[in-house]
Amino acid sequence: MLHRLLASTAAVIFLVTAGWVTARNDAPAPHAASRHAASGHAGHAYTFTAAQAAAIVAQAAAPLRGSEFRADCFSSHRKGDDPIVFPGQAGRSHIHEFYGNRTANASSTLQSLASGTTNCTPTVDLSSYWTPTLYKNGAPVAPERVTVYYQGITDRTRAVAHPRGLRYVVGNALASSPDQNPAARWSCVGRPESSRDFINCPPGTKLENYLDFPTCWDGKNLDSANHRDHMTYAAGQTCPASHPVVVPRLELLITWPVNGGGLTLAGTRNGANVTDQPGYTFHGDFFNAWDDGELKRRVANCIVAGYICGTDGNPIQQ
Repeated sequence: MLHRLLASTAAVIFLVTAGWVTARNDAPAPHAASRHAASGHAGHAYTFTAAQAAAIVAQAAAPLRGSEFRADCFSSHRKGDDPIVFPGQAGRSHIHEFYGNRTANASSTLQSLASGTTNCTPTVDLSSYWTPTLYKNGAPVAPERVTVYYQGITDRTRAVAHPRGLRYVVGNALASSPDQNPAARWSCVGRPESSRDFINCPPGTKLENYLDFPTCWDGKNLDSANHRDHMTYAAGQTCPASHPVVVPRLELLITWPVNGGGLTLAGTRNGANVTDQPGYTFHGDFFNAWDDGELKRRVANCIVAGYICGTDGNPIQQ
């Protein structure tokens, strides 16, 4: 619980330093996706509207309501694949760290994931999660652990399980400044400070990242052209009419056994895959392959009922 309290404190600091104390009303048109056609990596980019950015940061700072369950995962493998953005195109993507399903690759489908195995606890979560690989002084670093929280932070009594096969991308891999990527925040284990760019953790601590996913689904599509438009972030406790279905928020808490400087990310620049991108380009993908009945049970017994549950999906705290 101390770790979760520190996370909330860090989010408040993040909210203030990001400059989003209240929602702004000068947002451009919805779904203003960045255009990077020349690079061939448009699926990795996204321009958040002011309203979306405000909702994301406010959501990060919102107090936890005692309504969540989790999966504890580890790095499974590392590949230049992206089953969502570049399906069937092995090696096309920049390097990703894959968590959970051991079979995930460029050709993954719901059927192939469902037939695979996982290093997550519980083993009924056969989903694949992936983020860009972290490098320290040019050498790749595998995360020490990845905790995937499923949280009832938006109108939890109406929350439903993510449909099997749902997939989407969050963050902005082609961000050119920290203010272009509000979905991710860096911090140090046990310390309240956070930043959208890498943070220099002192000796004795470890680097971590919180990556927040949206909580509103359009109720129709398992994917969309830019892998984002079928999902959106709630404004407070309300999902918009365009995305009326409430789902638990995914929050990836990733911890690496490193501190200090010399940190970079795998990414894409000017159409080329590189390994020297800044921290504010962090992003992540989710491909849902949970056992459907078990996911629905956990949403009902933990999210809707308002309990904190362990990896077995049973309440550990009210």
